[in-house]
Amino acid sequence: LSEAEAASRLAHDGFNEIPSGKKRSLFLIAITVLREPMLLLLLASGAIYMILGDIQEALMLLGFVFVIIGITLYQERKSERSIEALRDLSSPRALVIRGGESRRIAGREVVCGDIMVLAEGDRVPADGILLAGNNLMVEESLLIGESAPVHKTESETVMEMGRPGGENFPFVYSGTLVVGGLGIAPGANLGEGIAV
Repeated sequence: LSEAEAASRLAHDGFNEIPSGKKRSLFLIAITVLREPMLLLLLASGAIYMILGDIQEALMLLGFVFVIIGITLYQERKSERSIEALRDLSSPRALVIRGGESRRIAGREVVCGDIMVLAEGDRVPADGILLAGNNLMVEESLLIGESAPVHKTESETVMEMGRPGGENFPFVYSGTLVVGGLGIAPGANLGEGIAV
């Protein structure tokens, strides 16, 4: 692909990444936390203590409820920030051939039709079918749970993507790790049944 064609496809298809969800405000997180049945039960118990006139017990119970709410809000915000950081890290760098020369780009910028060069230590940036390879070994535990690497063989015909796992298949999947060998796999056209 030329740079102009790659830019056109990127504008048309969008980035090669999982779309990020809308960020929740602290207020929306608090509403979600307050809808938990156990917290509602504790709040109702505190209200009953107030009605019965045991103010000290009511204040102590409600104080614990607010501490729990505070801790939960803190943990929710922290986990959302962690997920955003992981999303940023999950986009590997990719070596592609564009305009006749190899370039290292962000994995999220890989488009349909890019020729991906896969080498030991690389994360596969997009799904594809291996067209050329030299003893390519890929660890697919992210997808199948099996930590043993599988050998990939090249395919001369275009076919639909198959399931991950198994020896001697030509399919490489986004996010898997190349543990040995070299390979070339094009990011194929979505219309041909191959997802990028």
